[in-house]
Amino acid sequence: MLDFLAISSPKRRRSQSKWSDCFPYYAGFPESFARDAIGSADLPVDGVVLDPWNGSGTTTYAASRLGYKSRGIDLNPVMVLVARARALPPSEADSIEPQARALTKNIDRIVGKDLEVDPLSAWFSTDTTKVIRALEKRIRIGLISDQTVDPHIRFNQISCFAATFYVTLFTICRQFTQQYRSSNPTWLRIPKKAEAKIFLKTAEIATAFIQQAKIMAFSLQTQLRAAEVGYSEIIVGDSTKPGASASSDFVLSSPPYCTRIDYTAATRIELAIISPLMAVTTDQLSREMIGSVKVPLSMTFPKNSWGESCNNFLDRLSTHESKASAGYYYKTHVDYFDKLFRSTLNIGEMLKPNALAVLVVQDSHYKEIHNDIALILSEMASEAGMHLERREDYKQSNPISGINPRAKLYRQTAGATESVLCFKKTKIGHPI
Repeated sequence: MLDFLAISSPKRRRSQSKWSDCFPYYAGFPESFARDAIGSADLPVDGVVLDPWNGSGTTTYAASRLGYKSRGIDLNPVMVLVARARALPPSEADSIEPQARALTKNIDRIVGKDLEVDPLSAWFSTDTTKVIRALEKRIRIGLISDQTVDPHIRFNQISCFAATFYVTLFTICRQFTQQYRSSNPTWLRIPKKAEAKIFLKTAEIATAFIQQAKIMAFSLQTQLRAAEVGYSEIIVGDSTKPGASASSDFVLSSPPYCTRIDYTAATRIELAIISPLMAVTTDQLSREMIGSVKVPLSMTFPKNSWGESCNNFLDRLSTHESKASAGYYYKTHVDYFDKLFRSTLNIGEMLKPNALAVLVVQDSHYKEIHNDIALILSEMASEAGMHLERREDYKQSNPISGINPRAKLYRQTAGATESVLCFKKTKIGHPI
């Protein structure tokens, strides 16, 4: 029953790596969990590790450090840049600070007099917005080739070195806007009209940028150089769209939890920074996400192939007496399960015969109705030709979904269970 896989608690915890601490984005599991699981999977020397919800790049980073090829896919281009920066080799550390100084040198001289509506102006004063945009423009023009016109392909070709400076700019802007963060660590609110915009002097922005670059350089230098580093392909992509068939030896990932977390809201400031590179609007991106809090523009209906547990949950949700159960909440949950099912089918397609997939999920509740995602995903995986061989459960006493004070109106505890599901590809799955 896959007892050889080293499975530990997937609970997020502070990393012991200074380099990983430079990427404090919401993640499904810690680096140690990924390293242990991949390292114990008995993969071939040329094995390929896939993460269809790659996020900040924990899977691709761990796989590459173990010498394996890896492929990370994420719909949010912010997270693709973060994962690419994380993959920067330690040999580049000495170049980070000098490049940061070059990017900020005389930055006030290139600030334009006129500025079109910039999404950064939601938080910053006009003058501050101009300086931040000028710095972003220097990164974009100085470190990214302009030969690729297609924005989707362009993100996939941005170097780890260039991505590092975008992450540096992300970090200082997150620090500058700290006052707009709430108890929910994934949420950055838009200031009210009556609130004053953030004003920063040009020297303050330049100093913060250089200082953060120095921190990243020092953190990267502390990384031990791996004897052999595997190649990582990290791209913008949609897990619901078919990928390369039978191309992966191991899948390690965590699908977005069904907890109504708006992952685009979690990266609002970063999406504002990279807006000149974007092919879609933030609203469009939010709608495409698994777990989107927006009502889908076109309605999908539940299918028998989603499994008995999923359909039973949706039936109970649609008949719940609380307001909007049969409307908004039903539609967004159906959208979630539709995307999760199509993604699961694709994972089955991309796995080689007898290959393994380890997926980390967390259960949730709609009011008092238990949303047993582990069971639901197991039934969906069966349709994708993957058999559940092992399951490990870990209780979580303070999940993010429990932040909502109204959660205890319907149940006594806001705790949740994180489950590590270990599958084996045993047959051809349901047609996509």
